[in-house]
Formats: sequence, C-alpha cells, structure tokens
Amino acid sequence: MDLSTDYLGFRLPHPLIVGASPMADDLDMVRRLADAGAAAVVMRSLFEEQLTAESMAVNRSTEMPEESFAEALTYFPSPAEFKLGPDEYLEQIRKLKQAVGVPVIASLNGSTPGGWLEYGRQIAEAGADALELNLYYVATDPAEPGESIARRKIEMVGAVKKAVQIPVAVKISPFYTSVSNMAASMEQAGADGLVIFNHLFEPDIDLEELEVAPRLIPSDSSRLLHRLRWLAILSERVKLSLAVTGGVHSGTDALKAVMCGAHAVQLVSAVLRHGPQRLAEMRQEMSHWLEEKEYESLGQAQGSMNLAKSPDPRAFQRGNYARLLQTWQA
Repeated sequence: MDLSTDYLGFRLPHPLIVGASPMADDLDMVRRLADAGAAAVVMRSLFEEQLTAESMAVNRSTEMPEESFAEALTYFPSPAEFKLGPDEYLEQIRKLKQAVGVPVIASLNGSTPGGWLEYGRQIAEAGADALELNLYYVATDPAEPGESIARRKIEMVGAVKKAVQIPVAVKISPFYTSVSNMAASMEQAGADGLVIFNHLFEPDIDLEELEVAPRLIPSDSSRLLHRLRWLAILSERVKLSLAVTGGVHSGTDALKAVMCGAHAVQLVSAVLRHGPQRLAEMRQEMSHWLEEKEYESLGQAQGSMNLAKSPDPRAFQRGNYARLLQTWQA
C-alpha cells in the first residue's frame, strides 16, 4: 500500500513522524526510530528564555556591571534545567544529520519578538531540514487585547521566514477567537505549515506543600477529537502543510487525522509508551485498513472527510453540538 505523503515540501514514505521530545537528544534512540521507519524527527524545543539568558549573560560579563541584570535573570529557568544549550543544540543537529537519512526538524519555542528569532538562521546553517516554531504564550494582562497578541505572533513568523531559507511550520494553540483567521494570517506571513495543536502542560496545586505543582500528562486518543475538527475546517481553507500532534496512538487515529486533512502525523506519547516498534505497527494497521476498504493509496483518503467533502459538514460546526444536546438522555 502506498502511504506516501507530502509535508513541508518533503516527499515522505508515510505520514508518521516523531514529534518534539527528549527522544531526539539520544543518537542511538534516533537511529532506532529511523530504523523503525520514522519518516522524520522533530527535536525538542530550544527556548527563547535560553537564548535571551545567554545573551544577557554575555552582555553582563563584557559590558555591564555585575549586578545590572541580576533581577531580570531570576525570571529565567536555570541553564542547568535545559538539556541542550544553544551551542549543544546546533551540534546535535549536525550529529543527527550524520546519523540518519530522514529529515531533521528543529524547534524554537517563544512568545515575544526579539533577537532570539535570528537563531533560526544558525539552526538552518547547522543543517536542519526545517524549523518548527512553537508560539506558546499565556495572556495574563487584562489590558492586553487579543488582536495585539495575534499580530505579534504573525510578525514573529515573518521575522523567522526572513532569516531562513528552510521550511517553517508554526505550532499553534487552539485558544484563538478565530483559529481559521490565525491560520490564514500565518500563511500570509510566509509559514509553510501548521502543527495542530501544541501540548499545554497545565499546573496543578499540591495541597500538602501548598505550592504550584507542574504536571506532565501524556496524551491519549481522546485528545485527538478537537484536533480532527480543526484539521477538517482548515484543510480546504489554507494551502499550508498540516500536521497533527497530540492524541494519535494507533493506525486508525492516524487515518482519521489524514482523512480530516493532515499531511503528517506527529507521535510522542505512543512511542514513549510502546517504543520505536509502534511506528511499524501503526503503518501496518493503516495499510490493512486501506486495503480492506479498497483504497489504492493513502493519498486517495487524504482530506476526504474535511469540511468541504464530509457527507455531514455540520458535524464540524454547530449542527453536531445542537443535535447531541437535544438528543442526549441520562
């Protein structure tokens, strides 16, 4: 069965790629992932805070009094908390490119415009095949309007695209008044793809210690449903490459995402739980289903259940919401 797909200009043998995670920190693990058939590998994110803190440290040591940035630096995580520093990150790109023959996608994570975005140029020069820009921001200031946040993110995408020649995919959250408008604006700013959606790590409260406790909860298939809706809506509205991340744990999950419009499917939790062999198992499951339903290729199924082609497009809009509430019984 032909499972090939196009994502960010790459012709991939199938849509299953390994999403941003610690797995790309280990060369042996990346080799195992490639041997198991990963179509591409996304590195963990390099954070704006890392690049800003390093720049501030250099300025402090060369130009400013020792205490000038002392207070500002306390707002950033300690450098020891980051597994790969900026220089190590570039070296890891080079090592990965030498170790495997699949596309290596680097990742930048930030929320504000600034010189750190220029680091995308160094990432490209180090050999990354593409860049994933994760624009994660928590708006806590009630005086800050949503449109200014959206405009800032769009400008950030434009700045990165000016700095690099490699494809850029933008990983966004679902928390916009109009996800469709944001997607179209990202496309106009020069983005080559969208990754739907970033995995948000919500804080919990430790009642014994009376402190905020971070929680890292792996995804399950229930996380996929919201993503399917937006894949289906955006598939016919933008020309961007679309990837889904979060909630894909089986071959049937991957097929649902592709049929709603995804060109690539990012896996993290499924591989962490079951190991690299999960990639081969999911490909086999996808091939079996497509053959059983008499499809000639995955391309024939791609986008076949999006908003424009679905036999019941209302299910992606308000129709399904109204129907379920009216017909539900305890």
